[in-house]
Amino acid sequence: MIGCDCKVCTSDDSRDKRLRPSVLLRYDGCGVLIDTTPDFRQQALRAKIERVDAILYTHSHADHIMGLDDVRPFNFRQKNVIPIFGAEDTLNAIQTSFKYVFQDYISAKTAIPKLSVNPLDGAPFDLFGLRITPIPILHGAATIYGYRCGNAAYLTDHSEIPEASLALLQGLDVLFLDALRYKPHPTHSTVERSLEYVERLNPRRAYFTHICHDLQHKRAESLLPHNVRLAYDGLDITVGEMD
Repeated sequence: MIGCDCKVCTSDDSRDKRLRPSVLLRYDGCGVLIDTTPDFRQQALRAKIERVDAILYTHSHADHIMGLDDVRPFNFRQKNVIPIFGAEDTLNAIQTSFKYVFQDYISAKTAIPKLSVNPLDGAPFDLFGLRITPIPILHGAATIYGYRCGNAAYLTDHSEIPEASLALLQGLDVLFLDALRYKPHPTHSTVERSLEYVERLNPRRAYFTHICHDLQHKRAESLLPHNVRLAYDGLDITVGEMD
């Protein structure tokens, strides 16, 4: 938190140093990014990301899209257009925010991201051999997408998961859930609420993300069940097959 000197913001624990949330899926030589945060350049350098073959967007809030311009090096290196996916309203907002990328009059030789826009209607689709299922979730009054990717699911920025979406989250190896803080919030889940979702869905492993400075990593994690951990910057996990 800018200007804050609380015990979390001044912690020596590297896990309390949190950038905006995003994940990279690596499989079959491909790299699929979920969201491009304003910290994307820093995150990509730290993680030594070599490929971004597609981008899935959860929604159009600034903390999830404003690093989009920094995908340009991947266009240059890979010499191809990167497809982006998301709900139609999300992609419309991205095109408005980054007009210089999408307006037709800009020369193809200009050093801008080269992207193709792919609106989703909620139906599952194949992406480089992996089944991707958009998961509608409520972010306050807005409906946005989380994603199930094979046996893992990534749900951030949710205050509620509708019943129909819960039915799409059975039999997971890994589940990521929003758990902003302990106190109620109008557009985000709490630790208590997300633990209720974990108990109901029973994934093998669960990770809480989109964490604010109300949660000190070591103490907060010590209070969680053994199969629930707090995500942290640089976390690298392998997703296994389910029986």
